[in-house]
Formats: sequence, C-alpha cells, structure tokens
Amino acid sequence: MSVLHVSNHLYIDLLNRAEKYFWIFTPYLMLGDELQSALRRAAAVGIDVRIVVPGIPDKKMAYAMTRSNFRPLLELGVRIYEYTPGFIHAKSVVCDDKLAAVGTVNLDFRSLFLHFENNSLFYESGIVKDIKADFEDTFAKCTERTLDDGGPGVRHRIGGSILRLLSPLC
Repeated sequence: MSVLHVSNHLYIDLLNRAEKYFWIFTPYLMLGDELQSALRRAAAVGIDVRIVVPGIPDKKMAYAMTRSNFRPLLELGVRIYEYTPGFIHAKSVVCDDKLAAVGTVNLDFRSLFLHFENNSLFYESGIVKDIKADFEDTFAKCTERTLDDGGPGVRHRIGGSILRLLSPLC
C-alpha cells in the first residue's frame, strides 16, 4: 500500500466492513475505480450508502465533475443528496453507529491519491452518536437525487464522461 493512498484504502476498508450503513459528507466527488467498486459492493449487499455533496458550487468545474458521477452511483444503489442551503465543506463519515471519521479528506483524486490528508478516526466513542445526529439533521436540509430526476441531456452526459476521464488531472 502506498503511503499516499492511505485515505483511499481507509475508505475502501471501512466500506468493506460496513454492516448497516455508511454515510459520507464530501464537497467534491471524483472517485477512483477501487473506491467506486467498494461503494457498489456495499450498496449491492444492502448497506445504506449515502453521499452528501453541495447543492451550490464553489468551483464550477469541480461541481460539474461531482454531478457527472451521480448517475453511475445512483445506478449502483448509492443514495446521493445535495445540500441545498449552500456549500457544504464537511468531510466526514459515519458507519454502523460504531465508527466515524472527520478530517480534511475529500472524495477526489487530490485527497485520495496525491496529498497528505488528515482524518480523526473515532471508534465506539460518544462522538459517533453526535456525528450521526449531524448527518440526520443535514439530510433534512438536502434534496435527494434519483434516476427519475431526468438527468442531463446527451450533450451534458458526454461532457460529464469527458470530465470523469479528466478528473485524475484535477
């Protein structure tokens, strides 16, 4: 395992160990193949996988890349929420009422593969309950995206595919 890929491997390992749910806050969503596969496996076995992203962008290109990942993840059974009051910059995970992580790790190529990022990991600590409550409060302020939203037209789908190809460079 490469030292630079610790965060990516952490999320994959946590997803593989999840039993009930795995919820994520991230301002950017640009996944590598292994992490996307872990999300797919978790959703396929009935784990409640939810990802909360901003409903209002700070960077238009990053926002377009994030949204280009919605359809493939929704098709896998991952639930995606957009935080509608503004830009959500939180980077945290809560899993199975046992574990939570809070830190600087975005779900993008820079955080997962290039930068040295930090997370605090909490296991069977009282803070896990508080972090879960924050997620539940936040879901109420979000719009859940579904495959029935209509999605982008052909031009935007092609553009999204190109953006996903370029996302490792961003």
